Amino acid sequence: MDVIIIGAGAVGMKTASRLRRRNPEAEITVVESGKWISLSRCGLPYFLEGKVSSIDDLRKTPYGAVRDENFFSKLKKVKVLTETKALEIDRKRKTLKVSKNGGEDEINYDYLVIATGARAVRPKIPGIDSERVVGLYSPEDAKKILRFIEEGAKRAVVIGGGFIGLEACEALKMLGLEVTLIEALDRVAPTMLDPEMSRLVSAYLKEKGVKVLTSTKVEKIVENGALKVYAGKEVEADFAVAVTGIKPNSEIAVKAGLEVGKTGGIVVNERLQTNDEFIYAGGDCVETVNLLTGEKTVAPFGDVANKHGRVIADNILGGNTRFRGVIGTAIIKVFDFSVGATGLTEERARNFFRVSSVLFSGFDRTHYYPGVGIVRIKLVFEEETKRILGAQVVGNGIVDKRIDVIATAIIGKMTLEDLEQLDLAYAPPYSPAIDPVITTAYVAKNKLEGLFNAIKAEEVKQMLQKGEDFLILDIRTEAEAKNMRINLPNVINIPLTELRNRVKELPRDRLIVVVCPLGLRAYEASRILISEGFNKVRVLEGGFPFLLTL
Repeated sequence: MDVIIIGAGAVGMKTASRLRRRNPEAEITVVESGKWISLSRCGLPYFLEGKVSSIDDLRKTPYGAVRDENFFSKLKKVKVLTETKALEIDRKRKTLKVSKNGGEDEINYDYLVIATGARAVRPKIPGIDSERVVGLYSPEDAKKILRFIEEGAKRAVVIGGGFIGLEACEALKMLGLEVTLIEALDRVAPTMLDPEMSRLVSAYLKEKGVKVLTSTKVEKIVENGALKVYAGKEVEADFAVAVTGIKPNSEIAVKAGLEVGKTGGIVVNERLQTNDEFIYAGGDCVETVNLLTGEKTVAPFGDVANKHGRVIADNILGGNTRFRGVIGTAIIKVFDFSVGATGLTEERARNFFRVSSVLFSGFDRTHYYPGVGIVRIKLVFEEETKRILGAQVVGNGIVDKRIDVIATAIIGKMTLEDLEQLDLAYAPPYSPAIDPVITTAYVAKNKLEGLFNAIKAEEVKQMLQKGEDFLILDIRTEAEAKNMRINLPNVINIPLTELRNRVKELPRDRLIVVVCPLGLRAYEASRILISEGFNKVRVLEGGFPFLLTL
């Protein structure tokens, strides 16, 4: 059996490795247009920042071997042809035409795997082709940025506020640069986060010294000594990092007459087989299905690519392994914040379902344990069935396990009732007695049952703008209130422990919005006020940081 794999990234090398483990006799050839194989591109921001010392560290095994051509040849008996371009697939003759150093050759195959990944989208901006505008998609990009810094660069502009853009902001800021982030849409991480969660990330970026410009389009870039980026105003920089997205690299499939979808990705079935039974495809170059909406999508994630490689190898060898689809689970590190999301945002879910949501803020482990952090969770669910549809988690606490639990709940089609019954591990170093995921389900149930009379930060802002008559009740201690003031009108501070004895100080005929940093004390205060006969009480959902970021 002769298998040719086009592309030596995660899909290609995973397919080759799995094939070899299961079939010691197969002839496996990998064709790679570049010189880097088995490279973890997700680690490039950490190489740039200096957390990873060399590019080779991004392609080492856990036991320290560099996964280069020699490694795959000796250990796995896989032939890897680097700096070799795949030109054309002849499906009738089952050959692949390739070129290297100006010469052309043909390779025969029984099965072909297209693992060509994705390529960076270069926005159509005058001046974008300047030598001082780079991406962050390859080792060469990262090395070029480091060279700019070695030559004395002090200011950088990052164009694009998606995953890579946010990671680039951290890396450049940690290297001592002045950083400006420019995003054309109205928020950072726009496909990942709803507006209120995105604002938390923007506020944190600003706290770390990054200038954030959203709803801002880059009009042109002029290189005249310094680089001048025109985006409503002139932003001077020594270089720019343009990371505005990627698109499937499916050109060779189109040329071969293989079916390509509206996403630009190659159409494959659950076995990752194209419309040619002898050609498979996987990774960033294919389209898959969103398990919640049924829509076709592209999932450019390293974990998906590795799963695809395993599925393809199994099926080439006669198996019937299936890849069902994705729900869009992702996580990124932004300085000391973790930003995670799974399933649908509320904004997107409203296109398919009648939905509701809840915000919860709390500690990631028992409050007295050293190193305790905060996680802020937005949970999205279907109103009628209470089925979980999505979640976003942001904070300096442990975010990943909360996102992973909720991702599992979504795949399992679980409801709020199922979520609150989860049997999760507890010990003070790892979690509060009731994990934030379960508490979020409790809050959602309380909201649905009328026990939690919530108001969102956006509603409070609108009331303030209209000049409506209401009171903001801050129930923190006096020391907390003095340390961090809420600079809004109509604020009164009565600590929670004093509230029962001071209710006469509060008007019964005005709306009272109760606030605290996380929401727990505000909820307790609301129940006290309601028990005392107050009937115009609302709790600011998620805590006052959601209000202060507006």
